Amino acid sequence: MAQTHHNTNKRSFKHLTPFDRGQIQALRREGKTLQEIADVLGRNKSTISRELQRGTVTQRRSDLTEYQAYFPETGQAIYEANRSHCGAKYKLAQVAEFIHFAVEKIQNDHWSPDAICGYAKTNHLFEGARVCTKTLYHYIELGALPVKNIDLPLKVRRSTKKKQTRKNKKILGMSIEERPSHIHERKEFGHWEIDTMVGQRKKGAALLTLTERTTRKEHIFKIDQKTVDGVNQAIQELKNIYGTAFSSVFKTITSDNGSEFSELVKAMDCDQIHIYYTHPYTSSERGTNERHNGLIRRFIPKGKSIDDIDDTLIAYVENWCNSLPRKILGYKTPNDLFLEELKKIA
Repeated sequence: MAQTHHNTNKRSFKHLTPFDRGQIQALRREGKTLQEIADVLGRNKSTISRELQRGTVTQRRSDLTEYQAYFPETGQAIYEANRSHCGAKYKLAQVAEFIHFAVEKIQNDHWSPDAICGYAKTNHLFEGARVCTKTLYHYIELGALPVKNIDLPLKVRRSTKKKQTRKNKKILGMSIEERPSHIHERKEFGHWEIDTMVGQRKKGAALLTLTERTTRKEHIFKIDQKTVDGVNQAIQELKNIYGTAFSSVFKTITSDNGSEFSELVKAMDCDQIHIYYTHPYTSSERGTNERHNGLIRRFIPKGKSIDDIDDTLIAYVENWCNSLPRKILGYKTPNDLFLEELKKIA
């Protein structure tokens, strides 16, 4: 629809094109004046004058005498060179300290650009001398930093999958369909998701991971095998860690239908803790835990034997996950929020 009332001024100028410059050369050779050339092109006389100054160069005849001539190619080349200098200038020099901080966090601590920018903003670091997440990504794209896209593990294209709900063939306990709806809102502390991670397909050690849905607190245990006994052993370690507060910290646990979790209810040995099982092949119903498993895979890739991994590395990965500022947490760390919840329980 045409707008009759507006306050936008119509642009009354446009840049000369290579065709326009060719016309200027032809008309100039015919002896036309500046005003006549301007009238033919529908431009201002001053525009033609500036263009002639821009594209006029000194030439030399065969008898070595010099003369001035306008060349449209010269005018176009100078125009393009001037245009390349237009636009906002990079301010790498002004934010050098922040850039150094960002590179160190990406390379050494494996932080994402968004985590870096959000953490700096939340904690009032580098005030007036930092860039936003988009600009930091842009610098990486341009190659202006000693960081490449391959250093950013999650910068990949993801294909969406259609959600398909399958019916459980084996019933290990209460279905996730019976889980109270308020748990989905992530407002109440104490609701966890659990899973196991294997290194190689052959039997051997595995990792048991638990993630708290609200604070994103992560627990990682190395178990001898991906079996019921291995899971029960890790659950007992959890009980030793939290003692009498165990039932307050762990209110519900959501698990998949793996056979290693078949006796999870028995291992908890507490009527106050409820166990829920997801639908088959629906890892999205444990999305928080799956996301953290992806973070762990940065350090312990698929195919690497868990038997060869010592407790020091596992403790490092667990601490890294819990010390990483998260955008979804207002750039606080899981450790910060988890300690706040423990204080409430105490």
